[in-house]
Amino acid sequence: MKILIINSGSSSIKYQLMVMPANEVICSGMIDRIGLETSNITFKTASNSFEEILPVPTHKVGLQKVADMLLDPEKGVIKTTSEITAVGHRVVHGGSYFSNTTIITEEVKEKIKELSELAPLHNPAHLVGINVAEEIFSSAKQVAVFDTAFHQTIPVEAYKYAIPNFLLTEHKVRVYGFHGTSHKYVSEKAINYLEKNSKIITIHLGNGCSMTAIKDGKSIDTTMGFSPANGLVMGTRAGDIDQSVIFYLVKNLGYTPDEVNSILLKQSGMLGLTGYSDLRDIESKASEGNKDCQLALLMNAYRIRKTIGSYAAALNGLDAIIFTAGIGENSSFMRELVCTDMDYFGIEIDKDKNQIRSKDVREINKPASVVKVLVVPTDEEYEIANQVFQLLEN
Repeated sequence: MKILIINSGSSSIKYQLMVMPANEVICSGMIDRIGLETSNITFKTASNSFEEILPVPTHKVGLQKVADMLLDPEKGVIKTTSEITAVGHRVVHGGSYFSNTTIITEEVKEKIKELSELAPLHNPAHLVGINVAEEIFSSAKQVAVFDTAFHQTIPVEAYKYAIPNFLLTEHKVRVYGFHGTSHKYVSEKAINYLEKNSKIITIHLGNGCSMTAIKDGKSIDTTMGFSPANGLVMGTRAGDIDQSVIFYLVKNLGYTPDEVNSILLKQSGMLGLTGYSDLRDIESKASEGNKDCQLALLMNAYRIRKTIGSYAAALNGLDAIIFTAGIGENSSFMRELVCTDMDYFGIEIDKDKNQIRSKDVREINKPASVVKVLVVPTDEEYEIANQVFQLLEN
């Protein structure tokens, strides 16, 4: 069964064509920095690798480019779209409607669209991906895998807000959590590595960032809530903020609710602090002495450390912390910054090990470190492909 995975992030598209259940990757690639002046486009097979740098203004343009590369006779991946059995789509917000992997219908698309208000950087991009895939891969089953599903195990004392009860019972206002496919995948990898069900904190750092407390393989708390807007400092999102700031912007400064929404989701975070949303640019500028970039990195690491402390309390102990996703896997500087001054928790990073890159699970803590510090490359595409395959098989 050939399954195409489309993972549309807030500023990127990851894709992978796999044969299941053999777990054979035919090709994979990524388009990042969507919406910026230059986007990096990669396409990899077992024997070849292609790379282009050109403007990709929207997700729709990017997804059409992916389809063109798959069908390019020079790349030799597929001759016709009918070879693809299913297209698996990562969908960030399933709300209270979806807790399992689901065949996409018009009704499902309407629900995803309805939930776009709660995930405005993601759900609209997912819908574009679904609609483009339906046109190009018309004979394939379209399947949605929801980021919120893994967090359904969070207990009520963690997912319920301290607001009037009817807002939960009638309007489903609660913590949902996101990046679930990533947190699920890397936590299972870590548990296999540690050879026991453990008390783990997974730290997913990319343009979007979140952390999850995981006990015996189950999510018990997570930093993102009703939407993917809160929690850690992110590429363009403010993360946690006093709600009074929102009222102040509207009542005292005259901003409309839509303008405030845009400020907090698209103009804040690392972009608002530095003028740059990509951590590679921020680290480079910080090394050159840019004070705003240096402070933004410190703020980012501080909030992560603070969350490690609160989650260690929620777990009543801590066996390991896991770094994953684009920044978590590739930024040795950010990992070191997070793990600095954490000796109270028994977290001691080995600076030499921290510089090593690997596609496998790797341990970057000192031997004396009470808490393991692991870097686990996430593979949301495999997790999505596996869930799609299981659904269609059943």
